[in-house]
Amino acid sequence: MMSQKKIAIIGSGNWGTTACLLCAENAKIKMQTFYHKEIRMYVYQEIVNGEKLTDIINNTHENIKYLPGFKLPKEIVAYDNLGDTVEDADLIVICLPHQFIKNIIQGLKDCGKLKPGARAISLIKGISVENGEVVLISKLIEAELGIECGVLMGANVATDVAKKEFAETTIACRSPMSGQLFNELFDSPTFSVRVIHDVEGAEVIGAVKNIVALGAGFCDGLGLGSNTKSAIIRIGFFEILKFAQMLYPTVSPMTFFESCGVADLFTTCIGGRNRKCAAYFAKTGESWEVIEEKLLNGQKLQGTDTCKQVMEVLEARKVVHLFPFFHKVYKISFKGADPLSLTHWSINSRL
Repeated sequence: MMSQKKIAIIGSGNWGTTACLLCAENAKIKMQTFYHKEIRMYVYQEIVNGEKLTDIINNTHENIKYLPGFKLPKEIVAYDNLGDTVEDADLIVICLPHQFIKNIIQGLKDCGKLKPGARAISLIKGISVENGEVVLISKLIEAELGIECGVLMGANVATDVAKKEFAETTIACRSPMSGQLFNELFDSPTFSVRVIHDVEGAEVIGAVKNIVALGAGFCDGLGLGSNTKSAIIRIGFFEILKFAQMLYPTVSPMTFFESCGVADLFTTCIGGRNRKCAAYFAKTGESWEVIEEKLLNGQKLQGTDTCKQVMEVLEARKVVHLFPFFHKVYKISFKGADPLSLTHWSINSRL
């Protein structure tokens, strides 16, 4: 008899909890004999209303801080110990702000409980930069932990997915077997998965589109109309494509027409947290740290850190002049430039 596959989710924020909900419902409904009953979710311990967040989740079956109003299947069990979460897990879903990934990787190495042959998938929309060069999160996980890692990227606003409103997503894996396994784990009638092999393309787009979302947010904060916002999104989209293919010439242009491409870009420029915070920034001029504290309920911005990282790469390669949109967003975000300068384009600098 085939042994049941054990699933572990690392991350319990808005999207991490939603991903756990998706996996638990699929494991229960689709293939009861294929998956182990318990779905483990790693929770960074917090005190909420005087109680440990893990206790709240396990006793009430609800993540009242990051996904309030949604009951979680009883099969989801929250752990605050990373080693206990991943022990004997066959499929590991990693979903947390990219700022924390190196600490998580170190914790996974130190615990010594990763199962040989385990497979991972990253839902992290961010990158790492070392010595002026991009290191993809999936590659970092593979190199440090010795396990295969794909990515799941798409137009996936967590709360809407949890409501079972129809959405698409893209899973990119280097091996067909991993693609099949994670497709089975996530695909459902309301969460449609397409599997591709362009991990680099999907992952770079998923991270860098958050810079474009900052630009879209500046437009909203300034009260500019749809013509201007659409133009800014188009210019940013072009630079994402150019940046991805500069880093990885094998990136397929077709990847940009998957959910991880234009759909994710549109969604994050309409309703994502980066757009929301950038609009507030353009209106108030308050610091990103203050805005994050005011608006995000403990969640983290991705676009601002990614913007700094992308500029580090462009400066190291001496190609800043080839990416005027990214440069403008950086100067507005960190160098005191007027947000309206995003709309100032000379004939020679138009993309």
